Amino acid sequence: MCGRFGMFHTWEEMRLSYNLLGPALNLMPRYNIAPTQAVVAMIRAASGSNAGGREATGFQWGLIPPWAKDPSMGAKMNNARSETLAEKPSFKNAFKRRRCLIPASGFYEWTSTGTGPKQPVWIAKPDASLITFAGLWEIWHSPDGGELQTCTIVTTAANETLKPYHHRMPVVLNPDSFDAWLGDGQESREDQARATALMVPAPEDTLMVRPVGTAVSNIRNDGPELLEEVSPATMAPKQGELF
Repeated sequence: MCGRFGMFHTWEEMRLSYNLLGPALNLMPRYNIAPTQAVVAMIRAASGSNAGGREATGFQWGLIPPWAKDPSMGAKMNNARSETLAEKPSFKNAFKRRRCLIPASGFYEWTSTGTGPKQPVWIAKPDASLITFAGLWEIWHSPDGGELQTCTIVTTAANETLKPYHHRMPVVLNPDSFDAWLGDGQESREDQARATALMVPAPEDTLMVRPVGTAVSNIRNDGPELLEEVSPATMAPKQGELF
């Protein structure tokens, strides 16, 4: 699964990595992004001078289906299981028509230490380059006529590297698969089959893991110090660091 991640790469790094069109976004470095917070994702531009290209836009993390009566549903929809996307009412239409790329500098998991608080770990690429999660997005219309764009991260079974920390992991896409995941706009069986084939665990050498301090467990904490590697001897929680 993915319940917390960081995104502190610059706009220029994003633009080059995703071949983005459109105006630059003013991105602030973030080290502890939680569900229901604002995130950036890339979608296929549907119209205008950028039609067919990739553009970045803002979303709320936690997908709210169009038929939801209120936005509270999104708080529990930050992840979507790849095995059931095509059948689940909450995700099946987004899987057909609204897939996106969600950039991350890395993400967190927690594992039991046997005693005391769970051990958080930071998971990132060995070369510190951008990670790209497979995502889905929707537009929810509120009763007063407002619109809210929301998204979710697609998950699959964990690879051997991440199994000690969780049995699920985000679907991680490589640049060669970006276009196949975003789709061709045809909503065909072939288009969905190409996307389905990408929902597999990442190769073992894709990600590295290192233990970090328990400060990340509090969503109020957000800064580069959260990524500092720790040893088990320094894992005792400080006042206010637990959920």
